[in-house]
Amino acid sequence: MQSSIIDKCSLSNLDQVTTDHIHLDLEANFAAAHISGCVTISGRTLENGVSTVVLDTQSLDIVSVQLKKDGQFVDAIWKLEDAHPVYGQPLSITLESAEEIRSFCLKIDYVTTEQGNAIQFLTPEQTLGKTHPYLFTQCQPILARSLLPCQDSPSVKLSYSADIRVPKPLTALMSAIATGSRDDGDSTVYSFEQKTTIPSYLIALVVGNLVSAKISDRCAVWSEPENIDACAWEFAEMETILQTAEEVISPYLWGRYDLLVLPPSFPYGGMENPCLTFVTPTLLAGDRSLTDVIAHEIAHSWSGNLVTAKNWEHFWLNEGWTTFLERKIVGRLNGEDARQLSCVIGYNNLGEDVARIGAESPLTSLVPDLTGIDPDDSYSRIPYEKGSLLLYHLEQVLDPVILKHITKMYVLEFQGRSIGTGDFYDFIKHYAQHYLDENAEKRVNSIAWDVWFKSPGMPPVSFSF
Repeated sequence: MQSSIIDKCSLSNLDQVTTDHIHLDLEANFAAAHISGCVTISGRTLENGVSTVVLDTQSLDIVSVQLKKDGQFVDAIWKLEDAHPVYGQPLSITLESAEEIRSFCLKIDYVTTEQGNAIQFLTPEQTLGKTHPYLFTQCQPILARSLLPCQDSPSVKLSYSADIRVPKPLTALMSAIATGSRDDGDSTVYSFEQKTTIPSYLIALVVGNLVSAKISDRCAVWSEPENIDACAWEFAEMETILQTAEEVISPYLWGRYDLLVLPPSFPYGGMENPCLTFVTPTLLAGDRSLTDVIAHEIAHSWSGNLVTAKNWEHFWLNEGWTTFLERKIVGRLNGEDARQLSCVIGYNNLGEDVARIGAESPLTSLVPDLTGIDPDDSYSRIPYEKGSLLLYHLEQVLDPVILKHITKMYVLEFQGRSIGTGDFYDFIKHYAQHYLDENAEKRVNSIAWDVWFKSPGMPPVSFSF
C-alpha cells in the first residue's frame, strides 16, 4: 500500500477519511509488558464513494474490529495489509455504505507488543524509588501507531477521552485533563478528557509511583516522591514563564500546564505533550539555569500544539516557530542580551549540523522530501534553527512590534488547524499586502523565500547577533 499524498509518512487514506474523536479504554499490564483494551474511533468520510477506512498500525495484535450499526456494534470486515518497512502495517476496515459522505464509529480491541516503540516499560530498578514499575509513551513522530490504531498523521487533529486501568498504588497521567478516578479491586481507573483537538503524536500516557507539587492554580510539577521537592524548587518559575509566553503570544488555552519529570531513560530534553510536558531529570541543575527548555516546551502550546505542521516535511513550522518564541520569552525574562546569546549558540549548532549532514544534502533544506524516510532518521537542528532564523530575519526586515502582531494574527488564523509552508507563505504575503505600508511590503517581497524553503545548506543571508 502506498503512502498518503497528504502525508508521506502515513499509510492511512487521509484524503478520504478523517477522525474527529477517539476514546481509549486501556489496561496497563506490567507483568506482560503490554497495554490492552480498545479504542473507539468516531470519524467521517470526506467524499462520496468511500467504502474503506485505512488506519496506521505498527506491531499491534488486532483482536477484533466492530462497526456501529443502528446503535449497536457489529463485527466488521477487516484486514491487516502487507507491512511497510518503515511505516508499519495498514489496517483496512470495510464500511457498509459508500453512497454518501457520512459519519462512522469503529471499536477496535487490540494488544500492544514489545516490538512497538511507543511504550517504554521500566522495572523498579530503573526508577528513582526502586520499588514500583513505570511506563511512559513517546509518540512523536510516527509512533502513535504502535500505541493504538489511528490516522497517525499531524494532518488529522482530534479530541480524545480515556479510561486507564492501572495496578494500585500507581498513578496514571495523560496529555489531557484528569476528570476523576475510581477504585476497582486491586486497580484504579483514571479518566481523562482532551477537548482541544490534537494530532496523534501528542497522545501521551505515563504510569508510575507519582506525586505532585502545586506551583500555581494552573501549574503543578509531577515526579516520583523521592525528588518532588527538588523538582518543585527547580521549576518554581513555571507560572512566570507561562505568563510571559502569554504576553509574547496570546492567552493560554489548554487549562492546565503541568510538568512531569521522568526517569533518566526518557530520551529527550522535553516533549510538549498538552497539559503535561515531559522533561528529563537532567534539567534538575539545582540553580534553575536550564529553564529555557521549559520556555521552549511552553511555547509549543501555541506553535506545534495549536498550530500544527500538516506533515513532517513542514516540521519547521512547529520547531522553528517554537525556537523563535522560546527566545522571545527568554529575552522578555532575562534581557535581550540573553536572547542574542541563545541565537548565537543556535546559529553555531546549525552550522555544525549542516557540516555533519552535508551542505548539499536535501535534508538540510527547510522543507525536505521525506519519501520513504522515517522522520526520526532525518532529525537534526535544521528545522529548529533555520526555521527560527527565517522568523528572526523577517523581524529584522520589518520591526519587532510588527512581528509580534504577525505572531498573534498567525496563531489566531491557524489555531486548531494543520498547515503547510505554503499556508505560512500565503499568510505573510496577505499580511504584507493588507497591514504594511508599500515600503515594508517591498521588503517582505524581497526575501528569497524559495531559497529559504527549498535550498540546502545555511540560510541565504548573513547574521550578526
